[in-house]
Amino acid sequence: MSKQIFIDGSAGTTGLRIRQRLAGREGIQLIELPEELRKDPDARRQAFQQADAAFLCLPDDAARQAVQLAEGSGCVLLDASTAHRTAPGWVYGMPELGRRQAICQAKRIAVPGCHASGFIALVAPLVQAGLLPPKAQLYCCSLTGYSGGGKSMIAQYEAADRSPLLDAPRQYGLGQSHKHLPEMAAITGLDQPPVFSPIVGDFYSGMEVTVPLFASQLNGGAGMEQVKALYKEVYAGPVIRYTEVGDESGFLSAGAYTGRDSMEISVSGNDQRMLLVARYDNLGKGASGAAVQCMNLALGFEETEGLEL
Repeated sequence: MSKQIFIDGSAGTTGLRIRQRLAGREGIQLIELPEELRKDPDARRQAFQQADAAFLCLPDDAARQAVQLAEGSGCVLLDASTAHRTAPGWVYGMPELGRRQAICQAKRIAVPGCHASGFIALVAPLVQAGLLPPKAQLYCCSLTGYSGGGKSMIAQYEAADRSPLLDAPRQYGLGQSHKHLPEMAAITGLDQPPVFSPIVGDFYSGMEVTVPLFASQLNGGAGMEQVKALYKEVYAGPVIRYTEVGDESGFLSAGAYTGRDSMEISVSGNDQRMLLVARYDNLGKGASGAAVQCMNLALGFEETEGLEL
């Protein structure tokens, strides 16, 4: 029997990508509401009652309201908003960090944030293995395509009369209160979030997250080779893999994984200073791909079914 899937907020960028990944898949039937009922509480409540799993592709407040509408339904909720990423009773949806079994059994799954996914993938294993102390003070730079800003930013960048300021990368989150910071600290086990510098560029999708690290910040005299060895052990696939930096003429493109749902982890530098880098698609492993991966686990499908790796 097919699993019934409801996407609440299917018209947004994340919802549309999830729909693309699920459309036509064997064993899945999408519950779709007519346009005039997409925001109707009764219609949505009924959809939750029918669904085996539901994706919440909504703003934070709307996602919290959707959880109330879904109460008593028994369906698996996968929230792509920020609302529940550090909330009690919700499993953080990154199976690669020892959460695979918990996700398989969960009814409430918080899909990781796009910027946060790369930072957490880079830092959490180091803290868990004791190589990096929780008190470490870190910096994170994250370059993203403009689709990460949703429909309004996409329209802004693709407008014929757009501002010339959009031709160059733009830094934002200047007040150091970005919505991803709580999960970046909580999930990695750090005592405090990093100094965070998100940058949006003039390309549709793709993401490159960099965490610079001094070897002196590591415990026990560890260096770059110990960090590489840990990543090779933790990230052997199928979705996240450690990869030695390839031949890109000394450059690393943020667009290398555009359109894909996988993530590449790499380490560059020397014995004193190193760059920890995660590359992926902000709409893939940074959003929709991660959500579908978690749904696959929660509903008993093969983990990578429907993903573009």
